[in-house]
Amino acid sequence: MRLFAGRVAPIAAEVVRVLVAAGDIETESQKEVQADVEAVLRSYLAAERDVNDRTKELLERTGRSMNEFGRVRTQIADSKGIKVGDEMLDYLLDQVVQIFHHSAHVEEIYVEDVELRRKMATVFKKHMALDNEIDAEVRAQLKHVSEGSRTWEVEYTRVLEQVKRKKGVS
Repeated sequence: MRLFAGRVAPIAAEVVRVLVAAGDIETESQKEVQADVEAVLRSYLAAERDVNDRTKELLERTGRSMNEFGRVRTQIADSKGIKVGDEMLDYLLDQVVQIFHHSAHVEEIYVEDVELRRKMATVFKKHMALDNEIDAEVRAQLKHVSEGSRTWEVEYTRVLEQVKRKKGVS
Protein backbone atom coordinates (compact mmCIF):
# COMPACT_ATOMS: atom_id res chain seq x y z
CA MET A 1 0.00 0.00 0.00
CA ARG A 2 1.28 3.45 -0.86
CA LEU A 3 0.26 6.94 0.05
CA PHE A 4 0.68 9.41 -2.79
CA ALA A 5 0.84 13.15 -2.14
CA GLY A 6 -2.07 13.74 -4.50
CA ARG A 7 -4.36 11.62 -2.33
CA VAL A 8 -3.66 13.47 0.95
CA ALA A 9 -6.39 16.11 0.64
CA PRO A 10 -9.14 13.71 -0.51
CA ILE A 11 -8.31 11.24 2.27
CA ALA A 12 -8.26 13.96 4.93
CA ALA A 13 -11.52 15.50 3.69
CA GLU A 14 -13.36 12.18 3.66
CA VAL A 15 -12.00 11.07 7.04
CA VAL A 16 -13.24 14.25 8.70
CA ARG A 17 -16.56 14.20 6.84
CA VAL A 18 -17.25 10.55 7.79
CA LEU A 19 -16.35 11.02 11.46
CA VAL A 20 -18.33 14.25 11.86
CA ALA A 21 -21.37 12.85 10.01
CA ALA A 22 -21.37 9.78 12.26
CA GLY A 23 -21.16 11.99 15.36
CA ASP A 24 -17.84 10.44 16.37
CA ILE A 25 -16.07 13.78 16.68
CA GLU A 26 -17.33 17.29 17.23
CA THR A 27 -15.72 20.32 15.65
CA GLU A 28 -16.58 23.91 14.84
CA SER A 29 -14.33 23.87 11.77
CA GLN A 30 -14.08 20.77 9.64
CA LYS A 31 -11.58 22.62 7.43
CA GLU A 32 -9.19 23.08 10.35
CA VAL A 33 -9.45 19.43 11.41
CA GLN A 34 -8.92 18.43 7.78
CA ALA A 35 -5.80 20.62 7.72
CA ASP A 36 -4.56 18.82 10.86
CA VAL A 37 -5.04 15.41 9.19
CA GLU A 38 -3.35 16.66 6.02
CA ALA A 39 -0.40 17.87 8.09
CA VAL A 40 0.01 14.39 9.61
CA LEU A 41 -0.08 12.72 6.21
CA ARG A 42 2.29 15.24 4.58
CA SER A 43 4.69 14.91 7.51
CA TYR A 44 4.67 11.15 7.01
CA LEU A 45 5.38 11.53 3.29
CA ALA A 46 8.34 13.83 4.03
CA ALA A 47 9.72 11.39 6.61
CA GLU A 48 9.25 8.48 4.21
CA ARG A 49 11.06 10.40 1.46
CA ASP A 50 13.93 11.09 3.87
CA VAL A 51 14.10 7.39 4.81
CA ASN A 52 14.21 6.40 1.13
CA ASP A 53 16.96 8.94 0.41
CA ARG A 54 19.03 7.81 3.40
CA THR A 55 18.58 4.18 2.39
CA LYS A 56 19.82 4.83 -1.15
CA GLU A 57 22.72 6.88 0.16
CA LEU A 58 23.74 4.16 2.63
CA LEU A 59 23.54 1.41 0.02
CA GLU A 60 25.61 3.44 -2.44
CA ARG A 61 28.17 4.46 0.20
CA THR A 62 28.65 0.90 1.43
CA GLY A 63 28.54 -0.65 -2.03
CA ARG A 64 25.69 -2.96 -1.10
CA SER A 65 23.16 -4.30 -3.55
CA MET A 66 19.77 -2.68 -4.12
CA ASN A 67 18.33 -6.10 -3.27
CA GLU A 68 18.80 -5.07 0.37
CA PHE A 69 16.75 -1.88 -0.11
CA GLY A 70 13.62 -3.11 1.70
CA ARG A 71 15.40 -4.47 4.74
CA VAL A 72 17.68 -1.45 5.14
CA ARG A 73 14.75 0.92 4.57
CA THR A 74 12.79 -0.75 7.37
CA GLN A 75 15.78 -0.42 9.74
CA ILE A 76 16.26 3.26 8.94
CA ALA A 77 12.52 3.93 9.29
CA ASP A 78 12.53 2.22 12.70
CA SER A 79 15.45 4.38 13.80
CA LYS A 80 13.45 7.49 12.77
CA GLY A 81 10.39 6.23 14.63
CA ILE A 82 8.12 5.69 11.62
CA LYS A 83 6.73 2.59 9.96
CA VAL A 84 6.89 1.73 6.28
CA GLY A 85 5.51 -1.04 4.14
CA ASP A 86 2.79 -3.23 5.62
CA GLU A 87 2.84 -1.38 8.95
CA MET A 88 2.29 2.04 7.37
CA LEU A 89 -1.51 2.08 7.62
CA ASP A 90 -1.58 1.25 11.33
CA TYR A 91 1.07 3.89 11.97
CA LEU A 92 -0.87 6.56 10.06
CA LEU A 93 -4.13 5.69 11.82
CA ASP A 94 -2.39 6.00 15.20
CA GLN A 95 -0.96 9.38 14.20
CA VAL A 96 -4.34 10.73 13.06
CA VAL A 97 -6.06 9.55 16.26
CA GLN A 98 -3.32 11.28 18.27
CA ILE A 99 -3.81 14.52 16.36
CA PHE A 100 -7.55 14.39 17.14
CA HIS A 101 -6.74 14.13 20.84
CA HIS A 102 -4.28 17.03 20.69
CA SER A 103 -5.97 19.31 18.16
CA ALA A 104 -7.49 22.55 19.40
CA HIS A 105 -10.03 22.17 16.58
CA VAL A 106 -11.57 18.90 17.82
CA GLU A 107 -13.91 19.81 20.66
CA GLU A 108 -14.99 16.30 21.60
CA ILE A 109 -14.40 12.67 20.66
CA TYR A 110 -17.41 10.47 21.40
CA VAL A 111 -16.09 7.01 20.51
CA GLU A 112 -13.15 4.84 21.47
CA ASP A 113 -9.91 5.11 19.50
CA VAL A 114 -10.42 1.65 18.03
CA GLU A 115 -13.73 2.80 16.50
CA LEU A 116 -12.08 5.88 15.00
CA ARG A 117 -9.34 3.68 13.55
CA ARG A 118 -11.86 1.24 12.08
CA LYS A 119 -13.82 3.98 10.29
CA MET A 120 -10.69 5.76 9.08
CA ALA A 121 -9.11 2.51 7.85
CA THR A 122 -12.04 2.02 5.48
CA VAL A 123 -11.45 5.47 3.97
CA PHE A 124 -7.68 5.02 3.72
CA LYS A 125 -8.00 1.60 2.09
CA LYS A 126 -10.56 2.86 -0.42
CA HIS A 127 -8.29 5.68 -1.55
CA MET A 128 -5.13 3.61 -1.44
CA ALA A 129 -6.66 0.75 -3.48
CA LEU A 130 -6.50 2.91 -6.59
CA ASP A 131 -2.97 3.89 -5.63
CA ASN A 132 -2.03 0.21 -5.34
CA GLU A 133 -3.45 -0.47 -8.78
CA ILE A 134 -1.53 2.45 -10.27
CA ASP A 135 1.66 1.47 -8.44
CA ALA A 136 1.38 -2.13 -9.68
CA GLU A 137 0.93 -0.96 -13.27
CA VAL A 138 3.95 1.36 -13.01
CA ARG A 139 6.12 -1.36 -11.47
CA ALA A 140 5.06 -3.78 -14.21
CA GLN A 141 6.35 -1.33 -16.79
CA LEU A 142 9.62 -0.89 -14.89
CA LYS A 143 10.60 -4.52 -14.36
CA HIS A 144 13.84 -3.92 -16.27
CA VAL A 145 15.00 -1.15 -13.86
CA SER A 146 16.60 -1.85 -10.46
CA GLU A 147 14.35 -0.48 -7.71
CA GLY A 148 15.96 2.17 -5.56
CA SER A 149 18.43 3.32 -8.22
CA ARG A 150 18.51 6.89 -9.52
CA THR A 151 17.19 5.61 -12.85
CA TRP A 152 14.32 3.94 -10.99
CA GLU A 153 13.33 7.24 -9.37
CA VAL A 154 13.30 9.14 -12.63
CA GLU A 155 11.53 6.44 -14.59
CA TYR A 156 9.04 5.70 -11.81
CA THR A 157 8.02 9.35 -11.65
CA ARG A 158 7.72 9.61 -15.43
CA VAL A 159 5.68 6.42 -15.84
CA LEU A 160 3.58 7.23 -12.77
CA GLU A 161 2.48 10.53 -14.32
CA GLN A 162 1.63 8.76 -17.58
CA VAL A 163 -0.48 6.13 -15.82
CA LYS A 164 -2.23 8.75 -13.65
CA ARG A 165 -3.12 10.78 -16.73
CA LYS A 166 -4.39 7.65 -18.46
CA LYS A 167 -6.61 6.84 -15.46
CA GLY A 168 -7.68 10.45 -15.03
CA VAL A 169 -6.35 10.95 -11.49
CA SER A 170 -3.44 13.34 -12.09
